[in-house]
Amino acid sequence: MVVAAHPLAARAALDMLRIGGSTVDAAIAAQLVLNLVEPQSSGLGGGGFLVHWDAKGNKLTTYDGRETAPQAARPDRFLLNGQRMDFRAAVKSARSVGVPGLARLLGLAHAKHGKLPWRQLFQPAIELAETGFPVGARLHKLLRRARENSFSPEARAYFFDKQGAPWPVGHKLKNPDFAKTLRTLASQGADAFYRGAIAQAVVAAANAGPQSLADMTLDDLANYRVRQREPICAPYRKFRVCGMGPPSSGALTIALVLQLLEPFDLGADALNPDAIHLIAEAEKLAYADRGRYMADTDFVPLPKGLLANSYLTSHRKLIDASTSMGRAKPGRPPGVPRGAFGRDATFESSGTTHMSIVDSAGNALSMTTSIESAFGSGLMAAGFLLNNELTDFSFTPIDSTGRPVANRVQGGKRPRSSMSPTILFDERGKLHMVLGSPGGPRIILYVLKAIIAHLDWGLDAQGAVSLSAFGSRNNGQFEIEAGPWAARLTTGMRARGHKVKVSPMTSGIHAIIVRGGALEGAADPRREGIALGD
Repeated sequence: MVVAAHPLAARAALDMLRIGGSTVDAAIAAQLVLNLVEPQSSGLGGGGFLVHWDAKGNKLTTYDGRETAPQAARPDRFLLNGQRMDFRAAVKSARSVGVPGLARLLGLAHAKHGKLPWRQLFQPAIELAETGFPVGARLHKLLRRARENSFSPEARAYFFDKQGAPWPVGHKLKNPDFAKTLRTLASQGADAFYRGAIAQAVVAAANAGPQSLADMTLDDLANYRVRQREPICAPYRKFRVCGMGPPSSGALTIALVLQLLEPFDLGADALNPDAIHLIAEAEKLAYADRGRYMADTDFVPLPKGLLANSYLTSHRKLIDASTSMGRAKPGRPPGVPRGAFGRDATFESSGTTHMSIVDSAGNALSMTTSIESAFGSGLMAAGFLLNNELTDFSFTPIDSTGRPVANRVQGGKRPRSSMSPTILFDERGKLHMVLGSPGGPRIILYVLKAIIAHLDWGLDAQGAVSLSAFGSRNNGQFEIEAGPWAARLTTGMRARGHKVKVSPMTSGIHAIIVRGGALEGAADPRREGIALGD
């Protein structure tokens, strides 16, 4: 089974599974197609995280293909005359472009877990790039919202007609430049992205954009490496919830929330206000610690006591079952000196894509990839858009007391991410659930909602995915998705002291549940995704 963000991508992946391909083979085929049909969300100009389950070897492996800051990057990258840059201006500037990691991630994953020939995985995307694909409703809508002048000339010529109007729904869009890039990678391997003509195009585009510091070099690309990280796993109920460690904050924040909630009975009814209040309070505490302590551990060591029982027990006492705590303050895990970490000033925007895949051998893949904001930096090179992932760093490198911020910009560092590719195992260690979502800093809330909806409230895959979104990012308000549940939850949460905001909360959760020898697949109805399987 494959669950991906566009029918053409899901079909390309399923075709690979049907001819004996692995989960990684299927993911590569899907990702390359997504670069074309969902260019606002991910592509070769970005990066991602991949969680892989080898059923025969009983082994969980996680791969970090997150973008890196150029080696010459300085902590004041997003300060002008000592003041923070306007966020939107920073996003659509060359300062925001990180060294892309996706091509290297796909290449390494294929070398370790692929079964089909590398070249074969490129054929669906090459065909679509050369013959064209119909512009979808979501792509058209997002292009209408975007400002034409936020794209580089190459990108404007690709996405808009000569009058400056976005291509209409159904327009057959071809991308010969991307087809050329794909053919090069198919024949020469992922290394061809990091040396030669493609690398030169990336560096030229990144250094020619608005507000360019001209500090990305060919050496930055040539020296990029994927990191194989230790998975982050935590128990919840009778299950084990696993995901990607830093620089992703996803698995750690999810683990903190679930561990804080473990002793509480969340009831049997979905979205009951008593449970939602408890979940929101746990999320506040976890997000507070996330902002203070979580960053690229190659640069900033993670406090070892963050998931210690003693710390969780003391933290849990801050949760009042009937009254909101307001904004939570970061805790101080064991071993952390007072004043060692500065107050975070990171702001994240929404973007990203996710796919969940299980093959006939029981292997599983959960992969979340991104170019950050919609259409990334707006800069295009060799037929694909470049990311704006460096805006995931804290714009302010030190706080008002002079303490360094964990998620500050540093040369070669990977910005903190909310991406949360997740795999769950049952009490026997068997694969049970594969999921993840786009959504910027709300990704963690979306994945938590689906896990709790399934494990606590008994919803099946589609029910858990479709259920109204909710949560707190510790920003002074509780968010609830507009819809039939909004009024009930607004009343219930306000009665417990929460400030409530009703918002779209457009998740894109894609999940697979393994149950009774069968696969349940669910695509988020809020987007264009689809679940396909045999």
